[in-house]
Amino acid sequence: MNHLGYVRVMCASPSLKVGNCTYNGEQICESIQEAQRKQCDLVVFPELSTTGYTCGDLFLHQTLLEASDRTLSRIATESAKCDVIALVGAPVRSTGGALYNAAAVIYGGQVQAFVPKCNLPNYGGFNEMRYFAPFDPEDSDQTVFFDGEEVPMGSFVFRVEGGTVPYCFGAEICEDLWVPNPPSVSLAQMGAHIVVNLSANNETLGKDRARRDRVRAVSAQGICGYAYCDAGMDESTTDGIYAGHKLIGENGKMLKDSGLFGDHTLVADIDVSLLEDQRRRRNTFTTIDGGDYTYVLTVRKGDSDGLERTIAPSPFVPGNPKDGCDRYAQILNMQGYALKKRLVHTHAKTAVIGISGGLDSTLALLATVHAFDLAGLPRKNVYCVTMPCFGTSKRTYENAVAMCGALGVTLEEVNIQAAVLQHFTDIGHNPEQHDVTYENSQARERTQVLMDIANRLGGMVIGTGDLSELALGWATYNGDHMSMYGINASLPKTVIRHVVQFCADHASPELKTVLEDVLDTPVSPELLPPADGEIAQKTEDLVGPYELHDFFLYHFLHNGFSKEKILYLAERAFADVYARDYIEKWLNTFLRRFFQQQFKRSCLPDGPKIGSISLSPRGDFRMPSDAEAFEWLNP
Repeated sequence: MNHLGYVRVMCASPSLKVGNCTYNGEQICESIQEAQRKQCDLVVFPELSTTGYTCGDLFLHQTLLEASDRTLSRIATESAKCDVIALVGAPVRSTGGALYNAAAVIYGGQVQAFVPKCNLPNYGGFNEMRYFAPFDPEDSDQTVFFDGEEVPMGSFVFRVEGGTVPYCFGAEICEDLWVPNPPSVSLAQMGAHIVVNLSANNETLGKDRARRDRVRAVSAQGICGYAYCDAGMDESTTDGIYAGHKLIGENGKMLKDSGLFGDHTLVADIDVSLLEDQRRRRNTFTTIDGGDYTYVLTVRKGDSDGLERTIAPSPFVPGNPKDGCDRYAQILNMQGYALKKRLVHTHAKTAVIGISGGLDSTLALLATVHAFDLAGLPRKNVYCVTMPCFGTSKRTYENAVAMCGALGVTLEEVNIQAAVLQHFTDIGHNPEQHDVTYENSQARERTQVLMDIANRLGGMVIGTGDLSELALGWATYNGDHMSMYGINASLPKTVIRHVVQFCADHASPELKTVLEDVLDTPVSPELLPPADGEIAQKTEDLVGPYELHDFFLYHFLHNGFSKEKILYLAERAFADVYARDYIEKWLNTFLRRFFQQQFKRSCLPDGPKIGSISLSPRGDFRMPSDAEAFEWLNP
């Protein structure tokens, strides 16, 4: 699993007794062993975890400091049995006599380095400047004489080599996260993929929400993973409450959240390869020379099993239902305002839509009606054209008619059978031969009808095709591939389904009934004759499930993942739905079609970019029409 770019991180807030370093060391060693059993690469402990954060003036006592040193030495010795890098909080005396609140970086039986805290809080219930000296991150050439050795001390970026995943990490301590210019920003710019925070942040009402927001923000700012480990409940003493809040974030998203007063440990896999990809794409992410601030750690690390992170089967769809409702309303608004602008700019009197009773044309119609409402234009100027032919089913036809009636738009019917049959005669095609010519002739005839009606009415043809179809090239060139404005062009099929459901949930009873039946109708271009009155041509039987293709599209285009990694993730996201061979079959189809069909995307009409992914040749995605898929299909 590690070879796919994941680094497994554990945050541990073990049982603790304030001032009892011997006991605390035993608990820390047990947690390191647990991290080894869980195949972790890094384990991070709270601030001052050898002594306890709340020791107060005991930090001024030689006895406590010497006990902490002995405990730290014992932890280092025990760590030789494990292939885990541990970051343990401890008070550390410099050779000059100053006392620092530091993180000890432990691996291979010894303390490799110390990272001191830079920003010391001295407000509210915090009095750290009474005991500790603040560290200047520019002064990283100091050493500490510890356990008979000189150990470097500074704000380092640690480059980990020798394992299955080369990566870099850095550390900051509690208050460092909350200052206007946190050390994590510089650490990320110097190459740290992961920043860990050893913390002892007391709990007050609502503070957990601020903590989550801060971790999301800093991980997004640094395009990094961020592991925050807070002191556990055993630190609660006198006036302070500690809740052991542990958070692991990645580039603005929360991977794991222990909540307050939760488990002692939290484990997640941070995707280093994803972070590198996102940094390459973000040209404004500036790097700085780490120089002498880089410390190399050589590790022995085998591959690990499983995956300690949630893989969403629908990455375009928000997991939280409330977030989803807000997003779907915003999508409809964005579509509406974008189309309103185009209508006003072109002085279009009408909008013309080919209405099939299918999912895509339904959303195109809903968005167009919304645009007309926003512009103060009459809905009757929205012209929907139904064009029945050989494959039109009674169900979709009746839904199209009922939908137009419920929305108060104008409906025209143009039966194209005679025109298509005449076309077959003109080109010498046998109408009994149900091949690609048979199908595409219908799609192109429909587009011709729409374009000419738009000319007649002084209008604009609104395209209905979506992002999923564009990725697969599932569109007839110069047929449904063409329009004057592609309103759904950056929306994947999985999202369109949710937006239409959102509209149904807020619609009149008459419209709601129609929309829900549209949602229950199989996706189909309806270009082949029905079987016993039912839809015979089901798109997902031909090209595969759209939920899989949208999953492939997101991780291929948004994250730049390899076939191997996409397959690995899809196996886990759809573990109870599809077998590996089935997923791989459609992944190969996706990759093959994505490359073969680029020529269709190279000449797309305008359409609003709504989500994070667009295949517009004028914006986000520029690929030659003749690029080869070989390397992607044969990793």
